[in-house]
Amino acid sequence: MMQKLVVVGNGMAGVACVEQILKHAPKFEITIFGDETHVNYNRILLSSVLAGEKAADEIVLNGLEWYQKHGIELRLGVRILDVDSERKTVTGDDGSVTPFDKLLVATGSTPLIPPMEGVKKEGVFVFRNLDDTRCLLDYAGPGKKAVVIGGGLLGLEAARGLQVQGCDVTVVHLMDALMERQLDFTGGSYLKAKMECLGVKVLLERNTAAILGNGRATGVALKNGETVEADFVVIAAGIRPNAELGRKAGLHVNRGIVVNDYMETSNPGIFAVGECVEHNGICYGLLAPLLEQGKVLAATITGNRGPVYGGTVQAAKLKIMGVDVFSAGNFSEKAPGTDAIRYEDPALGTYKKLTVCDGKLAGVILVGDTSDSHRYTEWLRAQTDLTAVRRQLLFPGPGDDAGLDVAEMADSKVVCGCNGVTKATIIQAVHEKGINTLAQLKDCTRASTGCGSCTEVCQQLLKAVAPEFQEEVKKSLCKCIPFPEDKLREILRSQRLRSVQEVLEIYGNGVGCEVCKPALSYMLDMLWCGDHDEDRSARFINDRVHANIQKDGTFSVVPRIRGGVTSAKELRRIADVAEKYNVRMVKITGSQRIDLLGVKKADLPSIWADLGMPSGQAYTKGVRMVKTCVGTDFCRFGVQDSTKAGIDLERRLENLYTPHKLKMGAVGCPRNCAEATVKDIGLVGQEGTWQVVVGGAAGKKVRKADLLITVESTEETLQAATLFFQYYRENANYLERTYDFVERVGIEKIRRDTVYAPLAVQQGLRERLRKSKRIARDAWLEGDAPRHPTQFVQIEPLEKVPA
Repeated sequence: MMQKLVVVGNGMAGVACVEQILKHAPKFEITIFGDETHVNYNRILLSSVLAGEKAADEIVLNGLEWYQKHGIELRLGVRILDVDSERKTVTGDDGSVTPFDKLLVATGSTPLIPPMEGVKKEGVFVFRNLDDTRCLLDYAGPGKKAVVIGGGLLGLEAARGLQVQGCDVTVVHLMDALMERQLDFTGGSYLKAKMECLGVKVLLERNTAAILGNGRATGVALKNGETVEADFVVIAAGIRPNAELGRKAGLHVNRGIVVNDYMETSNPGIFAVGECVEHNGICYGLLAPLLEQGKVLAATITGNRGPVYGGTVQAAKLKIMGVDVFSAGNFSEKAPGTDAIRYEDPALGTYKKLTVCDGKLAGVILVGDTSDSHRYTEWLRAQTDLTAVRRQLLFPGPGDDAGLDVAEMADSKVVCGCNGVTKATIIQAVHEKGINTLAQLKDCTRASTGCGSCTEVCQQLLKAVAPEFQEEVKKSLCKCIPFPEDKLREILRSQRLRSVQEVLEIYGNGVGCEVCKPALSYMLDMLWCGDHDEDRSARFINDRVHANIQKDGTFSVVPRIRGGVTSAKELRRIADVAEKYNVRMVKITGSQRIDLLGVKKADLPSIWADLGMPSGQAYTKGVRMVKTCVGTDFCRFGVQDSTKAGIDLERRLENLYTPHKLKMGAVGCPRNCAEATVKDIGLVGQEGTWQVVVGGAAGKKVRKADLLITVESTEETLQAATLFFQYYRENANYLERTYDFVERVGIEKIRRDTVYAPLAVQQGLRERLRKSKRIARDAWLEGDAPRHPTQFVQIEPLEKVPA
């Protein structure tokens, strides 16, 4: 007979436990209550959402289809208010009364609000869930002043996320060191220096007395008399177990709901897991122990009682790009027989401390270099005797093999704490799925898709186990600047660098080259949308003079002819210019435009003035053109107006920089006369619909474009195309064509992140595109007043332009 299992809590601990329960093939009818209106998501990655590194849908762990697949009734947005232990029912705030045979309480924790005035004012937030994160994103923005109360893990991650959003952030912390629960004073001092290098102001030993403002937060008042101005305030001063439901159920509760080694409460029909529980006097606030608890509880509740939970060595890692901090165990030096081993290098910002007691590792602190964190974690877990390797504790000897570390790691060891992936799961995936790359491992197991701290261990496991392991090496941009592009983008954003030369002086050789300078120029333009120091000398010569240099030193001039449609007036003007400047060749290009070849550099400014036409930018890493067929106006086969659609698309996107040149096409029927299916973006007219295709190629590499979406109206078609366009601009590597980008990322992910993304994500892409368009040169904006022809093209004085 099926038993009714009710789970109160749809968070990471509760649902991870249900996943383990399902592995035992139980006879349960499962109902899960969640007081949030979201499906289960990775709460650890909220700081990445706040920083704009991930969208909300990217951190979902279990979508609706998962609940449906396993026959789980999901009750979102319902808070359980009471538990009747005798009648075995739970009561929701919607008035529902739900019976249970077994109850699993996974209510997590609640934010700790210090005693101070004004916490109910508008503009005061906590940072615990997805709704909190979205509210903060609504408030955050360039120039906004934010105060974060609390310098622990969560407070610092919130501060960094807000700083990346452009806010001026101040962290106010009660203690004399940041993360005092995980770091000693020295480690906290190193961390403070790193946070301040990122642009976050840190005030230590400050007690907040009140939040200022008349109904709305305008700052904070400190007990020492200081005030700090703020547009909004974030309270991240800690958490407390949310054990109130346990009290109402009559359970034994101290700080949390008390459980034994089998995760049983004082009531045999009620179980608890996660941040709401207390085991042997300890309440855990990190994920790894909660996942271990869930496995034990799943065995107990399904009648497979046997495994026990004996506690977990607590370890913490700060998830801030460029700020590497790891801490585990007991790093205090006060216990008898404890020795401390330290290493410091202030110039590198590196601090390491190990505490050793009776020949075994007791605790570890790593700041600036966390590459050996997995080694220390395993020593702590296994209580390894370190006597023989005492001299190599901080710096492994030349004969040490990282492969031996992972080989000695227990199969039950959790490698990816964010998603609870064990070594055994990874090895099984390698053997059963034939996995050879980190990307494949991520797709199959979700390992290394969270904070990324386990990436190195995952790669070592693959190297040791996978028969044809392929290491994914991220190449530096060039020899001038030793960072890969994704790291550089993060540096530019987090440190708010706004000029090519500034980046080269801080992180490069101070000079740069023809490879890195244009790439950095593009990144700055993409990131800051014109709000940066534009260095024209960093651009290619073609971009600087708006013409394509030829092998003999002359230039090719291509005015913009949208969609290949021109007029007698434009043709006459082009002919006059060709005669006046003795143009050696006038050519119809393969892109349905007219090319004036053999133009002298000295004639370029006057040619553009005489043409009075915008540049077709046939030379740039940007939008080239939209090739069209005649569509419905003249063609007897046309079923969609491809000419108008192509011209509209070109107007919306022209004059914008992209990672590489971008060519588009629009055809009015599947006969494909304008070759839309081998363009970077193609619009293909069908009877009653449009297909939007992306990632096509017709050069050295021929590739048929992938279908992005099929829609009914022309406007929907244009909107879908622009979503992909901006997504490509923001996520492709510099000099990566769309066809390589689509193959690397995968069309399914691109669809999820663009045309099938939540409305807020789509609106964000469109708004950033509109911002870039507003400041684009030669930009066409609907409603603009007519401009004098010479305003279309801006060319530097020729004496400033090198050949």
